[in-house]
Amino acid sequence: MSDTTEVAAGASTRLSSDQIDRVSAFTREPILLDSEKPEDLTPGTARRQAVDAALAELDAGREIPSFEWRSNYSLMLGLERVLETDHPTLADGAELSEHQVDALSGTLAALVSELEKPGSNGRGNGAKPEASNGTPADAESENGADANGDDEVDDTLAPDEEEPVDWEEGEAEDSDTVAEAPEDPGASRRFWFEHATGAGKTVAAVGFIEASRTGGTLILTHRRNLVDQFIGEISDRGYSDRLSPPLLDGADHPYGPVTVETYQWFVRNAGRVSDAYSIVICDEAHTALGEKTSACIRNWTGPVFIGMTATGALIARHVADLFPTQTSRFDLAQAARRGVIAPLRCIRIPPGPGVRTLAKVPLRRGEVDQDFDQDELAKLLDQGPFNVAIADLYKSRFRRVPGVLYTAGVKHAGNVAAALRDAGINARAVSGETPKRELAEILAAFERGEVDVLCNAMLLAEGWNSPRATICMHLAPTASRRVYQQRVGRVTRRNPGKESGLVIDLVHPATTHDETIVTLHSLLDRDVYRGGAIVVGPVRRGRGRRVRVERRVVPVSDKPERRLAVLERELWRIAVENLNHSEQHAWAALAGARVTSGNWRRAKAMLQHDQAKELRRRFLLTCVQRNRNHQLRLKALGEIAALREGDAFDDAVDVVATWPRDERRAGAKVLLQALAERRIGRRDQAQAWVWRLAETTRDLHEQYAVQRWPETKRLLGLFVNSSGRAHGRNARRLVHAARQQDRRLAIALLASAVAHTPEAEEVLRGARMRMARKPSAVARELLRNFPKAGSKRRRRRPKSDGGREERPAKGRPAKERERLNGEAELEADAEEETVAEPAEAVAEE
Repeated sequence: MSDTTEVAAGASTRLSSDQIDRVSAFTREPILLDSEKPEDLTPGTARRQAVDAALAELDAGREIPSFEWRSNYSLMLGLERVLETDHPTLADGAELSEHQVDALSGTLAALVSELEKPGSNGRGNGAKPEASNGTPADAESENGADANGDDEVDDTLAPDEEEPVDWEEGEAEDSDTVAEAPEDPGASRRFWFEHATGAGKTVAAVGFIEASRTGGTLILTHRRNLVDQFIGEISDRGYSDRLSPPLLDGADHPYGPVTVETYQWFVRNAGRVSDAYSIVICDEAHTALGEKTSACIRNWTGPVFIGMTATGALIARHVADLFPTQTSRFDLAQAARRGVIAPLRCIRIPPGPGVRTLAKVPLRRGEVDQDFDQDELAKLLDQGPFNVAIADLYKSRFRRVPGVLYTAGVKHAGNVAAALRDAGINARAVSGETPKRELAEILAAFERGEVDVLCNAMLLAEGWNSPRATICMHLAPTASRRVYQQRVGRVTRRNPGKESGLVIDLVHPATTHDETIVTLHSLLDRDVYRGGAIVVGPVRRGRGRRVRVERRVVPVSDKPERRLAVLERELWRIAVENLNHSEQHAWAALAGARVTSGNWRRAKAMLQHDQAKELRRRFLLTCVQRNRNHQLRLKALGEIAALREGDAFDDAVDVVATWPRDERRAGAKVLLQALAERRIGRRDQAQAWVWRLAETTRDLHEQYAVQRWPETKRLLGLFVNSSGRAHGRNARRLVHAARQQDRRLAIALLASAVAHTPEAEEVLRGARMRMARKPSAVARELLRNFPKAGSKRRRRRPKSDGGREERPAKGRPAKERERLNGEAELEADAEEETVAEPAEAVAEE
């Protein structure tokens, strides 16, 4: 029989309604969709090719579509039928969600593109043609000659063919020669899509079953318990009548049989599986990347292969080698944001001193990625105190919240389960060594609520679905992003009363993305860790939250610019003690520049861990330098003085000298008060600071000296307007005049002088140092020249014994009385200053 696709390619006549009805009954698919007419089936389109091929098989006397037709067109026509409606549904009435529809529509687009590609023969997979009776045409051998060998062999050499020789040439020794990639004729009909765990990959697979009415569907998975799970889901969706035992050795079932088996079965029966299967769905497609399984898939070029996985993006290069075309992607973050799966919260718990040597555990390379050596990991983690601590932790913080614990091996799982039971928690350990009946009973008890915690190594990491599971605890950390995402997927399914899934990572809160250990934040590339907060998914307040959300956050990104952005954005919620040294200083500088009166106490509380006081010093100095609030700058000056550190006080003196006049006076007053009240730094430092602050407020001291002694103005004028040697003589004259006065006036005279020559500077420096043998006394005298704070405010009189405030005397207003009192105080001060000089000043003369 001639190839039916060749007949389809040559057909270009207009189809009649009778032909369309015959083809529809033959293929069990509607050929014309809503509002379509026969003339809409233009030659060359995929549906027209399907119709022409079906008509050719009807004319040949076939009663059912051939293997070849089912492989080429059955899924394409079925997908068009399913996707024709706005809301595709299954046999039980369940409506497919948007991402499931995307998987079907993406596959349909790829199939149509392949069929309508120029030069395509309608198959695109190199499948063998079949005879009219439905059996494979095995009469031809692989090289095109008949099996009986009657055909003559043409010995004529082709133009590009070389004449055979009598010897064999050795292989070229050129190591740079790249071997050609092996041919893969079925690659164009192998597709894959990525849907997050819990987003309904199984339902999408049932959608392909709904689309294929004549072609069989073979579903492959990697574990026997998942076979039963698939069969149960297919039966619940209304397709139990299509379930069929495996079809081998050319067996046929033309009405869409559905078979669920394991990859191990597929490898054992490679070459015997019937071509009645036009669709092969590979569940957890990353498990089909092994050498034997992938070779069997490549060798079977007949059906359409569809791979399903939740971790394809993590190993996309490997998946794309076997399944070149990706038709849909719906990752974990998208599913959580749309509310398809439960939101995810995360808590990081430091594992303790005994587990900090985890970095020494070697990595082992697997078929797809690498992970920690499980034997070494078990030696490190399977310790009695650690298991007891985990049990106490679970009991105190999570109580009866159902969860799944992933351990380092089967033995570790049993020990942890025993520790949990000793703590009063109903826990069971499961593994591949658990008998099937017992395993089924344990899993069923977990669903009923009789078991609260399941401990396992890897058995429940893939394929197992339990909406009740809420906690995923990684007792055994992993370096594989694929394994980590598979584990997390066990708690993403929604369930009544389940507010979110809770992921527990046994790592330090400040663990960054560049660490070997995979965390939820590194998996989703999140910048900030906040204990107990939702990492991905919508926030629903007040709906059964089971954990306390911490107020402080920690940047966990490994990118410096993103970490600094977190510092600026979350300035007052950062857990400063979890930052590295440079970031702590950066935070202190930012906080000092941006602190306000409302969060001053919070900023100081965030620095309580700073034992060396480096961060506090940086915070206060930056506040003095860059903060806009003058009162806070003065407050920071007072706290710098309270530190009694010479370097910080010296920097503060330099900064105050750059302030505007009024602010400079207030700042100098604060620092002089500190020098007068306490000892700060060395004596020589204190002397220098006192006179630098006096120079900063020189106008105040000059004003006082001029008011007290009129001769001051003449002496200062001579000193300022002179130069050269005369400037030095006038400096000595000023110093001699200061010695004749009392301490306060003498200090004011020395503070008012500004030298222009080295000689005059040396004279003034010597006089000032002799005067400042006690820096605190000089600071007190300088403070007396400052205007009194609040002198303009009205003072309230003390209450009398009867509790009433004394009234001012009649005949004289209160303001007049205050003025007179102020003048009296000034006269008293003047009288005190004219008294004989102290003994120390006399001794100096």
